[in-house]
Amino acid sequence: MLRMSKLADYGSVILTTMVRDPQRIQSAAEIASAIRVPVPTVSKVLKILTREGLVLSLRGAKGGYQLSRPPTQISMAEVIEAMDGPIGMTECSITPGLCTQESDCAVRANWQRINLVVLQSLEKITLDQMILPVAKTVEFRTQRPRAPKLGAMNGEQA
Repeated sequence: MLRMSKLADYGSVILTTMVRDPQRIQSAAEIASAIRVPVPTVSKVLKILTREGLVLSLRGAKGGYQLSRPPTQISMAEVIEAMDGPIGMTECSITPGLCTQESDCAVRANWQRINLVVLQSLEKITLDQMILPVAKTVEFRTQRPRAPKLGAMNGEQA
């Protein structure tokens, strides 16, 4: 299964919460209360987002966090990369030399092509778009029936 980490998910939720009032300085506790996530988790994510340049950390009595630039200039690719590192469908899509079969792999180039399409799609979606209502709900199944295992089709035990 291809999936981003829980921290990347929290990063997107935290940032989209900040987008609703992008000029306002917000505390970790305030954001945590708004999204119902524990303050230590929100603080951890905000520190990463600050280190990666997506959020500014402002000290002092009226300190807190603020987006580093307008939400139209922060892509979802940046958010995921800040939290999880380079986006890759397979290891060899982002880091050559990790697989012993890389030079003879018949599907590597196609995985790289798929990786590029996913990355380009995430780069086109910005934080300001993430808070817009969706006109039509995207339907999907969280659980698809799995194909029978080999051998099980002939009445054998799998």
